[in-house]
Parts: sequence; C-alpha cells; structure tokens
Amino acid sequence: MPEPGGPLLLRFPFRGRWLAQNSPADRVPSHGVDALGQRYAIDFVAVDDRDRSAPRTLRSLVAAEPPESFVGFGRPILAPVSGTIRACHDGEEDHAARRSPITLIPYALSQTSRARAGIGAVAGNHVVIAAGPSGPYVLLAHLRKGSIRVRPGQLVASGTPIAQCGNSGNSTEPHVHVQATDSADWFRANGLPITFSVDPTSSADPKGGTGWLPRNREPFVVD
Repeated sequence: MPEPGGPLLLRFPFRGRWLAQNSPADRVPSHGVDALGQRYAIDFVAVDDRDRSAPRTLRSLVAAEPPESFVGFGRPILAPVSGTIRACHDGEEDHAARRSPITLIPYALSQTSRARAGIGAVAGNHVVIAAGPSGPYVLLAHLRKGSIRVRPGQLVASGTPIAQCGNSGNSTEPHVHVQATDSADWFRANGLPITFSVDPTSSADPKGGTGWLPRNREPFVVD
C-alpha cells in the first residue's frame, strides 16, 4: 500500500532487458489523458542488446509486422504486487504491429472507434490485481491471447507468473502497460503514482530497492 501522498511501490513485472515509454518520470499525464485511470501509467517494451524491439527491415518501413517478430512477444509477465486477482479479460486477438507512418496514421484514426468498443478493445487482454481489500488496483494490459494463468479471486504473490506479453488492444507493438488506480471502475478511476523496485544488487535499481521510474527510452535490465 502506498504511503499517504506517496507512490505505490511495485515490482517490475518481468525479467530481462526492457525500456520505458510514456513514462510519468517525463510528463504527467503520461499518456496525455487522465481517462481510464491512465494519469501515471507506464509502458515497457522488451528490447535486444542493441535496444531494438525488433530488427528494422524493409517491411517495417512500409507495412505491418507479425507480433512474433518482436523480442517481447510471449515474454513472461509477473505479478508486480501481492494481492487478489480482481478481474481478467482474455480472447482479444494479438494484431499486427505497426512502426511505420504509413501504417500508424490509419491506426491512430481508428482509436475513437476502439474506445467506443469498450475496455477490452483498449486494454486488450488484461489482468487487474487488488493490492488490498479496497485497492489500490494494478492493471497489466495488452497481454497475449490465451496466456493468462490466473482467475478472479485467486491470491497471488509478487513475482508470480500471470501471463505473457502480447499485442492486444490499443497497442502498436508488443509491450506491457502498467497502471495503478483507486477504483476498478475505469470510467471513474483516478490514477495513482507508481514506482518500481528490483533486487537491490541489480544495476537497474540505483536506489537500492526503494523504487524508481525509468525515463522515456531508458533501457534497463531486471535480473
């Protein structure tokens, strides 16, 4: 549970090399809006040792790409906090990834229609963990179809494998979206500040386990 006025300390929900996007360390609201509790949300993209989410090819310049070609697709996603599974949603397709302007423009124009289609079309396959009897609630979104390993009401410990990284919902490439809120009603929820910790001996945690937020495009390794 967060201290009054302080951020909720979470564990990074993965291992390996990742980088941050849309980080609240750079701006708030991190995703440009407060809607759906996204005020302090952050995205994480798995990358290779050259900090690429996938190799650049001719296809990546002019067309959509299969999600399987990305480093993060299928990577294990872990519970970032101990608690009770509040909700799960599965069944959304992992669609093609888009990195070129040619494919991103029409995708951006379709965001309004996805929002009208409901939370599944926006968050894709997702899991919500209640860190306490009345929250806070932690959402992990854009998970791989068919990979969710937990069920509502199940108790989980921090670090428990719960799903795999996917490209479902409002996602242009495989990544995991993490946010914390004061409610599981996303249309009324207020976003809560979050920070992350790993093993204090890891190079990714310069604050010795007290929590930190990587900045946009900052790569880091979770051992």
